[in-house]
Amino acid sequence: MRPTPLLCLLLAISALLTVAAPAHARDGFDPAEVDAFVTAYLDRHGLPGAAVAVVKDGETVHEAGYGEDAEGRPITEHTRLRIGSASKSITAFAVLRLVDEGRVDLDAPAARYLPDAAPDGVTVRQLLSHASGLPNPTVVGPARSLEEGVAGIEGLPPAAEPGTSYLYSNLNYWMAALIVERVSGRDFTDHLAEEVFTPLGMEDTVATTTTRDPVDGLSRGHITAYGGAFPAPTPEAMNSGAGGVVSTSHDMAAWLAMQQREGIGPDGRRLLSASLIEESHTEQPSTTRAGLGWRHSGPQVTPARISHSGIVSGYNAQQDLVPGSGYGVVVLLNSFTPSRENAYEISSGIIDLTEDRTTDPGRATATVIDLVLGGVTVTVVALGALGLWRSRRWAARRAAWPAWRFALRLLPQCVAPALAVFLFFVAPALQDNSYVPVDVFWLFPALAVLVGALGVVGAGLTTARAAARIRTGATVRR
Repeated sequence: MRPTPLLCLLLAISALLTVAAPAHARDGFDPAEVDAFVTAYLDRHGLPGAAVAVVKDGETVHEAGYGEDAEGRPITEHTRLRIGSASKSITAFAVLRLVDEGRVDLDAPAARYLPDAAPDGVTVRQLLSHASGLPNPTVVGPARSLEEGVAGIEGLPPAAEPGTSYLYSNLNYWMAALIVERVSGRDFTDHLAEEVFTPLGMEDTVATTTTRDPVDGLSRGHITAYGGAFPAPTPEAMNSGAGGVVSTSHDMAAWLAMQQREGIGPDGRRLLSASLIEESHTEQPSTTRAGLGWRHSGPQVTPARISHSGIVSGYNAQQDLVPGSGYGVVVLLNSFTPSRENAYEISSGIIDLTEDRTTDPGRATATVIDLVLGGVTVTVVALGALGLWRSRRWAARRAAWPAWRFALRLLPQCVAPALAVFLFFVAPALQDNSYVPVDVFWLFPALAVLVGALGVVGAGLTTARAAARIRTGATVRR
């Protein structure tokens, strides 16, 4: 039966609407809902700003900025922000490009490429999947280059046998980046610029070697405390390979879209084989859900996603790929909250919206934690002031005690000052690292203020009570 002219007209209109409809209209995705959610989240949690992008099946369907930077300028999708450890997926990609070219063997010993630095028995794959057994020391010596940083690893005892377990460590990615540098014959930052950022059109993305390398247009980071956000410096550190990328949500959308297109760049050029893209997303042997520069979500997270987060003092980032729906989300924040990964929470909320779920900004738990710590701090100061006022009476009641007993009674009050001295003055000096006391404060301001208050009160009470005993001329029992 031949279609009627009316039916033909309806079919033509239907086809035209199908072609012309924007990507989000096909499955109900609404960018306005994303904007409303992100804005509400920033308000609820006291965050200064965010840059967000959403991709679907290899195309950007939404990107926007919210809030302001430290200078009061609007955050946009082109605002430069640090992405922290999300850089590791980019480093892994650079290594895999060399694998694709036959210049690096993924299962070869890393010592083949770093004979003077790589531990015995560690493969390139194990470096990229954190299965090398390398430790993740809290304090490392200063370095201004990958060569210096990797040289400092020598002598560190392994935390596990290579290939036996997952142990997250930045040292893995220092070595991976140095492999790229040695094999390519050029500086790692230059290699990323030419082989990754330029082909992807990531025009505002750069890689740094240390956190003190100048970056034009980099938005200053913030630390949240007591419900507010305060501009804060980033401590000096060598972060090449492990966390040195500065990017924008617009550029990171191009990065995620290429992942979804299985290695095809925006101009149709293949940057990495589909098999190696898949391998990078695949859980590796002897790891806990780790891929190569990526990590799978746990069974409690739905929908399942392949991700990597990033934390640098002053910044927080999250990138998620959702294979089940074809969506991907990147969230960059110009703030860091010590007790909550807000970028992860925002990304999860956006993913919920793509799944047609209701979402909520959630409770401001980090603010509550800080306010509780603040309340404890005020209580400590008040009790300390009361103790100082009563110090003479306190010492008089113990005037008959022998000196050794009196000294022992003062010892508990010395614990907090000793902890404060170690935290603010000793720890920053360990291994001659580049931290200074103020850097410790910015790691967790509310907690640092509490520790500082405990230290000052403890030192003050100890001094006042000891001085009161001396002034009273108490005799020492023999």
